[in-house]
Amino acid sequence: MVQQSSRGSAAEAAQSYAAPVNGSERDRLLWMYRTMVRIRLFDDRIVRMFNSGRIGGSLHSYVGEEAVATGVCSNLRPDDYMVSTHRGHGHMLAKGGRMDRMMAELLARTTGYCQAKGGSMHIVDMSLGILGANGIVGAGIPIASGAGTAIKIKGTDQVVSCHFGDGASNTGAFHEGINLASVWHLPVVFVIENNLYAQFTPQRMHANQPDLFLRAQAYNIPGVSVDGNDVLAVAEAAAEAIARARAGKGPSIIECKTFRWFGHAINNPGSMIGRDQAEIDAWKLKDPIPRFRNKLIDGDIAEEQELAAIDSEAEAELEAAIAFAEASPSPKPEDALQHVYAYLPEGADL
Repeated sequence: MVQQSSRGSAAEAAQSYAAPVNGSERDRLLWMYRTMVRIRLFDDRIVRMFNSGRIGGSLHSYVGEEAVATGVCSNLRPDDYMVSTHRGHGHMLAKGGRMDRMMAELLARTTGYCQAKGGSMHIVDMSLGILGANGIVGAGIPIASGAGTAIKIKGTDQVVSCHFGDGASNTGAFHEGINLASVWHLPVVFVIENNLYAQFTPQRMHANQPDLFLRAQAYNIPGVSVDGNDVLAVAEAAAEAIARARAGKGPSIIECKTFRWFGHAINNPGSMIGRDQAEIDAWKLKDPIPRFRNKLIDGDIAEEQELAAIDSEAEAELEAAIAFAEASPSPKPEDALQHVYAYLPEGADL
């Protein structure tokens, strides 16, 4: 198991950046805006850093999908759990993660969340309820049902949000994990982030039914489809599903129809092959951030200057995160042997 570098700092992050579920509605709305901006700035910058050679390995951008993680997490408590995907930067930040620890992880520094052992695709922080991102499509679904089982055994009212793409809905893990959650009435909210492409394959070529939420009918659980670029629509659907799960009424499926601006992986330029530029441009006109910004201003919830200040704060946070990461030490060769084995006390009974 990869470990995060500092539980104390992660707990502090949860307090600083997690959704104000007990705050005012205005606080919650401003948190949504701030969170989407933080995700956009972070992911947009790391794409440029990757392309310039400052980040190695692989990278999967969340740009364009910010409203999904933000809308769901606006209803999650710090003690709730989240299961992420290989495209998990937005999930981590929306659940309360810090930019500096995230950036340090991507730059393979020991101050990163996983001490440079997780990287972009496998970031995790148990103290934030982030049970991990992983690179296996659909693999998080049975993990979420496992976490839901643990919650049910403990008898708490915690909830698990499980995020995956449209391609994962065709895997065996999807059917096995959701069927189990349905049969056992587990407190899991399954969120299909339908960005219309399973790696390189458009949805029309891998699913004959374009409305994936209808698969909920096979398991006799609620399913709903929402505009994944409307953070308020996502938040409303998530609030209902999460409340249902907390009340012990079992799982739900939320399909968020959205779009990723970049290809499947930044490290694979070929992942843009076959994508129509006109389609990309049309979706950029539905950008969730200016769309929500206009709602806040038109609804007299916030003024332009206040939102501009939030933008500036997020930009400053990002620059500080990059400076922190670049000033942090790289791991030593012998660090590869750390966190590999768990040693039992002498005389312990397995």
